[in-house]
Amino acid sequence: MTPPLESSAPVPPSVPRVIIPVALVDLRASEVEELRYPSTTVLVFAGVPGAGKSTALHRFFGAGPDAEQPVRTDSGALVLDSNHTRNRLRHRLGWAPYALWRPLVHLAHYRAIRDALHDSDGPVAIHDCATFRWSRRLITRWAAQSRRELHMVLIDVPADEARRGQISRGRSVNGLAFTGHCRRWEAMMDSLGARDATHTPDAHPLSSTSVVIIDRQTLHAVSRIAFDAP
Repeated sequence: MTPPLESSAPVPPSVPRVIIPVALVDLRASEVEELRYPSTTVLVFAGVPGAGKSTALHRFFGAGPDAEQPVRTDSGALVLDSNHTRNRLRHRLGWAPYALWRPLVHLAHYRAIRDALHDSDGPVAIHDCATFRWSRRLITRWAAQSRRELHMVLIDVPADEARRGQISRGRSVNGLAFTGHCRRWEAMMDSLGARDATHTPDAHPLSSTSVVIIDRQTLHAVSRIAFDAP
């Protein structure tokens, strides 16, 4: 059973370093060179639409936006981006408005996550907004069933910055849906004590071995994400 997360103070800016995340680590406005995880980690990159999840997967693992299948890196990591599923299904369903077949993309993406955690070796990096409790519970359950540690990187960006990120990639989310994502994200940040330094995080804010809260500027400065040798 995954131990509860404990609060830790933000890491102050200093020289570049290697961080091995444990519990709750706030790296916003910090200088970090590397994030390092165990060899069989399930690493979820989370954030509201436009936060930069796909960009991070591309930069750290070479998972390009035009791929149509999960990407296996030279280091053995398997990368699952919902955009890859969307690209694949577009060949058959692209004639219809995306809103009509978006549920099929989500279903196929989570099915791929489930299969990867049960069948593949090595680390798995996942694209997920994490703004739905049911999706976090599914991934948590599958990680536990496969005896893997679940770790999360929460890319925390202001709503207007995320909206600009959507526009830049040409994939804007419906305004009402985006507002819902942002509202749930803020509730999750509140539960982690990320909005009020005087607030003590909930006893079980997220069921994962570690949670890294990071802003886009700090994430951009990270040189690599590495996994221990098996």
